[in-house]
Amino acid sequence: MSKNYYEQTYIISPVLEDDEYKEIVEKYKSLIAENGGEIDEVDEWGIRQTEHEMDGKSSGYYVNSYFEASGELIEKLERAQRIDDHVMRFLTLKYDAKMLRHRELQKKNAVPQIIDQDDDEEDDNDDE
Repeated sequence: MSKNYYEQTYIISPVLEDDEYKEIVEKYKSLIAENGGEIDEVDEWGIRQTEHEMDGKSSGYYVNSYFEASGELIEKLERAQRIDDHVMRFLTLKYDAKMLRHRELQKKNAVPQIIDQDDDEEDDNDDE
């Protein structure tokens, strides 16, 4: 069974206590690990405003995770999140080779900076 690299962001209802967020994050980390997945990183962004109201709420507790897993695990993870009353939304991305290269550069803090030519020209004109 081959494993792929995934990034998943999920949003937990903002009306919970701090320890409840930790429990939910641990629940999904455990589900990944117990089903043969390997967690690379879990980053809890905390409470953030949402662009659009979800389930009558305008904010949520954001969690972003990177991990290796099989497709079967993704089905199981997403099903668990779909029926979890505390998870408002989730998005799972399967990385291709280009995304994986970018992720490796990110981890090394070596992502090349993108320079916008238009910004440089405007800056040059400001000096005149």
